[in-house]
Amino acid sequence: MKKQGKVYIIGAGPGDPGLITVRAVECLQKSDVVVYDYLVNQDILGLAGEDARLVYVGKKGGDHTVSQERLNQILVKEASDGNIVSRLKGGDPFIFGRGGEEAEVLSAAGIPFEIIPGVTSAISVPAYAGIPLTHRKFTSSVTFVTGHEDPTKDGSSIDWGNISAVGTMVFLMGVKNLTHIVTNLIKNGRDPDTAAALIRWGTTADQETLKGTLGNIAEMAEEKNFSPPAIFVVGDVVKLRDDLNWFERKPIFGKGVVITRPEEQSGELRALLNENGARAISFPTIRIVPPDSFDDLDKAIGNLNKYHWIIFTSVNGVKFFFKRLDDLQKDVRDLKGIRICAIGPATSAAVEKYGIRVDIIPDDYIAEAVLEKFREQETGGRNILLPRAEIARDVIPEGLSKLGANVDVVVAYRTVNSGRDKTELYELIDQGKVDVITFTSPSTAINFSDIMGEDMHFSENIKIACIGPVTAAAVEKLGLRVDIVSKTYTVSGLVEAIAVQIKN
Repeated sequence: MKKQGKVYIIGAGPGDPGLITVRAVECLQKSDVVVYDYLVNQDILGLAGEDARLVYVGKKGGDHTVSQERLNQILVKEASDGNIVSRLKGGDPFIFGRGGEEAEVLSAAGIPFEIIPGVTSAISVPAYAGIPLTHRKFTSSVTFVTGHEDPTKDGSSIDWGNISAVGTMVFLMGVKNLTHIVTNLIKNGRDPDTAAALIRWGTTADQETLKGTLGNIAEMAEEKNFSPPAIFVVGDVVKLRDDLNWFERKPIFGKGVVITRPEEQSGELRALLNENGARAISFPTIRIVPPDSFDDLDKAIGNLNKYHWIIFTSVNGVKFFFKRLDDLQKDVRDLKGIRICAIGPATSAAVEKYGIRVDIIPDDYIAEAVLEKFREQETGGRNILLPRAEIARDVIPEGLSKLGANVDVVVAYRTVNSGRDKTELYELIDQGKVDVITFTSPSTAINFSDIMGEDMHFSENIKIACIGPVTAAAVEKLGLRVDIVSKTYTVSGLVEAIAVQIKN
């Protein structure tokens, strides 16, 4: 029996991926096909299942990649073929979008569909600009108006005489027609001194707000070359922005920060950057892969009963060790009696997920600090296992050997070049989108250099941030200037250090 297809018409929200609804995520994760628009944040597309097919149908500045008629045909055909389809639209599908028209086509074709409302830019963008649309001291009414009507209509359906008297007015897609809008409002009795604001790329790190009055906002926009996508807010509530502007005051707001660590491990850093208002730019320089051979690791796991200690220096070491333990039909019971050392809270947390208590976490999250801790232990004659990356500093094994320990260093994983194209990053640099480049390990820096080539060059305005002195030394060895070194060698410490630098 043929699988029954269905279409979810989903509002993706205004831009901030955190504003997408739980129901929208549920639908995306089970969809076979995602049909998406220009304004949909790429992070939201990442919420779709790994096997989902992505179909871009967006339009930019009136330039249609796919006509509406063709788009409707795509939805009908994909669902008719038995696919679960997510039709992902910016904002809310029914607020000045064509979600209603698409739903009509599906209904006529007998295709099951569901509407998933989204957070519309009409309310969210002013909120992120510090502008409440209603306020007891100013107004209890608000009107949403399209700034771009259907060009095939005979005349305008906007009742300028009535809406001009409404407390707050929000015009969506109105930048290109701004002079026309302003002229009609003033012509119909709105005071030219009424506060007004234009907000572009609202709720994202690229958000820009232009505040003025109804009488001068069009001239200001022309001087600033203020371009779409933007919304236009008119009303006395705009005056509250000076006190309520919370989003654009975030510590790293509007700064482009490049993440060079592996894609699958960038989540925490990306989240912290987003929380601080930055534009997180993913440019992974390495991939984490298994070793060429597991023979040495397998041998060590087969003789676990001989070890007194296991030292984990990274989350990757933990991940690959326990994965191999499972592959060999063993489990945490085979670690009975073995004490554990882990460098840093992230590595410690990765171990503790397996229900194992970590005995030593050095005060500083570097190899030298491990040796300081082991000088306090009975080390002579002890057997210590060190599962780690193929290429790593030998500070720990050499230091422990001098303390009389027997150290088995085994390769648990390798870091290899990600193969990214340097033109991706240089294009963003040329556009002025890059302010900080971060390195969280020597390997991310070394492979970054390999990708960018011998001719890599950056302006002094671009800062280099490193997670600690070891990484900083590796970066400087490559001939790059290090501007920021976190005092705490963690992802959160790195973000804090960047915030301090930006503030100063």
